[in-house]
Amino acid sequence: MRDCTSLRVIGDPVFGRNVRCIGEVLIDGYRRVLDDAVLGELPTPATVPVETPGDVRTVDEHLKAILATLEPSPTAWTPLTEALGLVVARDVRAKVDLPHFDNSSMDGYAVRAESLAAADENPVRLRIVGEVAAGDDPRFTVGPGEAARIMTGAPMPEGADAVIAVEDTDGAATGEVECRVAVDAGRYVRPRGEDVASGSVVVSAGEVVGARTIALLAACGYAEVEVHRRPHVVVLSTGAELVEPGKPLQPGQIHDSNSSMLWAAAVGAGASAEIRAAVGDSDDELVKALGEVVGDADVVITSGGVSMGAYDVVKSALQGEGIEFVKVAMQPGKPQGFGLLTGPNGRRVPLFALPGNPVSSFVSFEVFVRPALRRLMRLNPEKRRLRPATLISGVQSFGGRRQFGRAVVSRSAEGTLVALPVAGQGSHFVADLAKANALFVVPEDVTELVAGEVVDVLVLDRDA
Repeated sequence: MRDCTSLRVIGDPVFGRNVRCIGEVLIDGYRRVLDDAVLGELPTPATVPVETPGDVRTVDEHLKAILATLEPSPTAWTPLTEALGLVVARDVRAKVDLPHFDNSSMDGYAVRAESLAAADENPVRLRIVGEVAAGDDPRFTVGPGEAARIMTGAPMPEGADAVIAVEDTDGAATGEVECRVAVDAGRYVRPRGEDVASGSVVVSAGEVVGARTIALLAACGYAEVEVHRRPHVVVLSTGAELVEPGKPLQPGQIHDSNSSMLWAAAVGAGASAEIRAAVGDSDDELVKALGEVVGDADVVITSGGVSMGAYDVVKSALQGEGIEFVKVAMQPGKPQGFGLLTGPNGRRVPLFALPGNPVSSFVSFEVFVRPALRRLMRLNPEKRRLRPATLISGVQSFGGRRQFGRAVVSRSAEGTLVALPVAGQGSHFVADLAKANALFVVPEDVTELVAGEVVDVLVLDRDA
């Protein structure tokens, strides 16, 4: 039976499709209704099988159950260039003072302030005894009536306690320099340890490593930092119909888009990831493939094979093997599987068994896998918080399930978020998924939202 919809979008289409889908019952996914005269009426809620509360888990219950099983990733000393976005495992103390030596903050001349005490009234001429550039180690002393030409960042020579800016002099390079203003001791001098004292805590445990953190750690002498390790995700799609992208298709075959999508989503969430070759619809083939990957993975994600069909190999092969398959009161993404595989040395590896339809798989990742990966990295699982947006088109939804529709969100002239549902709400519509930059959420107890109402949205793109 083809995908139909339980989410009805009312209003002008964003990306229209003229597809007849009359009287069909939803399997998994949404379908945009563009014209009742063409498409007919949707099935009413009464036509959909009613499940008792005990049959179905709520979204929040399923996520809570997942997060409760996870322990943060072990820590590891990691090069700064690979630590971006990771959580620092323990306090880091500075190895050196910052700055490491007194240095000039201006191009000019290092002097003794007392030598220029009268320069405001009459220019004072000082004898140039040397020059100091950044990286130099000056081996001379600046005495009374003397100056050393100095560049920004260069260490202060012995005896000098101030810098006069080059624009307050005649700029001489040798001989004598004419100085036209008086300076106080410490003028344009960056004292040793002014920024950071050696031994002080510069980065605390629990901080997330960013570009600025990396700059500080590098300046304090660190090439590595101890962080909670980035989890490594192995993506494994199932289905005899799947063909690697770029290869020609035979009748009945489709390109494996889920693996690439889930790989990208995992990397975007901060994990490292790899794609393994898709496996067919054989229990033995799947079990063998999982045995080969579990030693390399911190997390395994499969897509497909979790529903009630004759070829739903993931459920068939893994049910009762530490993986629980449940129905979650959400759409798309109702069938879900999660549990722990046993890896080498008894190591427990989380496995997410996601639905095979691309939109169902993507929504499941955002709702369940992304928070789990963040928990493993000791990050806040709920970074992507719901934000309010005003609906441009109304939507209708069956009650009892949390609906995750796709939308394009933008800023109104007043600066508030507005959400326009995309036309193709079916769980197989990859093109409309790509066009969307947000998921809008219809609560379980809501059956209709009209244009102008506020809906919660999960913004997917940073620039939205």
